[in-house]
Amino acid sequence: MNSHSSTTVTVGDDEQPSMAVIDLVSRTIGTDPLELDPLYNVIDPDLLNSLCSSSSGFTSLEFEYAGHTVVVEQSGSALEISLEPVTIGSGGSRGVTDSGRSA
Repeated sequence: MNSHSSTTVTVGDDEQPSMAVIDLVSRTIGTDPLELDPLYNVIDPDLLNSLCSSSSGFTSLEFEYAGHTVVVEQSGSALEISLEPVTIGSGGSRGVTDSGRSA
């Protein structure tokens, strides 16, 4: 995978979004899912699953995991998960600043 490509999958009705994230990241970087850092180090998997399965108006969520930006989006009746490699010095102002405050 080159540094500018992204990967998107649609999550099936029988699949938990947290497990879909782990599976997609492990396939993308070519490693065993058990070798990845635990997802709960960056986001609560139960919260991710419940947000995506609720009808509370969820539209999207973005976080960084295993060197990738993970975007979870509701697209019509489907849930899509996209990965894009994090690039150092990309000039973006997302995330948390050095002072610990949101950018």
